[in-house]
Amino acid sequence: MRLHPSVAAHVEEVLREVLRFTGPADVVVSRYFREHPKLGARERGAVAEGVFAVLRNKLAYASFAESGQGSQMRRLALLGLADAAGVDAIAGLTADEQEWLQRFTQIDRASLPLPLRANLPPWLLERLVQREGEEGALALAEALNQPAPLDLRVNILKAKREEVMSALAEAGITAELTPYAPLGIRLKKKPALQNMPLFRDGLIEVQDEGSQLLAQIVGAKRGEMVVDFCAGAGGKTLALGAAMRNTGRLYAFDVAEKRLAKLKPRLSRSGLSNVHPGVIAHENDAKVKRLAGKIDRVLVDAPCSGLGTLRRNPDMKWRQTPESVVELNVKQAAILAGAARLIKPGGRLVYATCSLLPEENEEIAAAFLSAHADFTLVPMKEVLAEQKIALEMEDYLKLQPHLHQTDGFFAAVFERRK
Repeated sequence: MRLHPSVAAHVEEVLREVLRFTGPADVVVSRYFREHPKLGARERGAVAEGVFAVLRNKLAYASFAESGQGSQMRRLALLGLADAAGVDAIAGLTADEQEWLQRFTQIDRASLPLPLRANLPPWLLERLVQREGEEGALALAEALNQPAPLDLRVNILKAKREEVMSALAEAGITAELTPYAPLGIRLKKKPALQNMPLFRDGLIEVQDEGSQLLAQIVGAKRGEMVVDFCAGAGGKTLALGAAMRNTGRLYAFDVAEKRLAKLKPRLSRSGLSNVHPGVIAHENDAKVKRLAGKIDRVLVDAPCSGLGTLRRNPDMKWRQTPESVVELNVKQAAILAGAARLIKPGGRLVYATCSLLPEENEEIAAAFLSAHADFTLVPMKEVLAEQKIALEMEDYLKLQPHLHQTDGFFAAVFERRK
């Protein structure tokens, strides 16, 4: 079934805004759809997929788009749609465009130069090659340039995983169990979950398997005092609250009121009553200071480059720079030091990012240990054994999409000496 002839023009129009990189691509796309309410669901899906295909393959597409007719933005839009929906699905093509796109589909991308195959900014590709070697960097880049599946977490306060699997099967939705997270379910396609009773009644939440594992290694238990220090929209907060079986006290802090506001409807669905959201001004806010030395476990899911989430947010690789990473390093160190004050003797502090860069990960962890003699590193292999997670790691958690089929995540666990 062919798309409406206007779809290519819509993709072109969205790309003009998105490629300015003044804000997140998903926000731009969502706003465009609100401004064009007559676009049907199929057309919206094609526009979004076409735009994100361009973001994933920008370097290769820019090279391909040097040939052909019409504006470069038109050519980029057509390349994105051809990858997302197939050439035959695009209506309104001229004969020259049809022929040009057919030639594009016959290109052996494995024969392209490394930068065009990786589709990463030069500074990032260089760092990955230094760390992984050319073959490893390319395998990682190719995984990052694939759309992510849709992962769900079962809310154990309301359902068991096998019950949710049965309900999905009855609804005709193909699903499989995630290999590592004990409450995770992976969907190959992306149904309209918001219309399903499973979602509306809080039996499931959308959460990448890697994010589920981060919440699990915190090891939150019944009756404890726990803090999610950079809670955002609360995905890990909800997982922590369920792990605590809705007991104890769970603080969800964030500096952004808008992000925390997204937690409220999710909390309502979840059935959790042990969560206490709070907007803070910074890591030394009075709300934080009054909890000093009282908390059993703190999760610091620090603000980072987000380069581990390129499967979902491909624009991040074009929006980040080496300079912006350096600025983030200062914030990461300050937030981790501020959060450490909350931990009571024997308590645990988990530092996590969705970054692939050592300067946001291992280097921050090492600097923290050097400056905080009262904390020790708990090797990740011990933490994973405690949580019965079948992953082989050494000192740190390092999840990578080409190896673990999750987003890229890093985590270090520290314990305060008694």
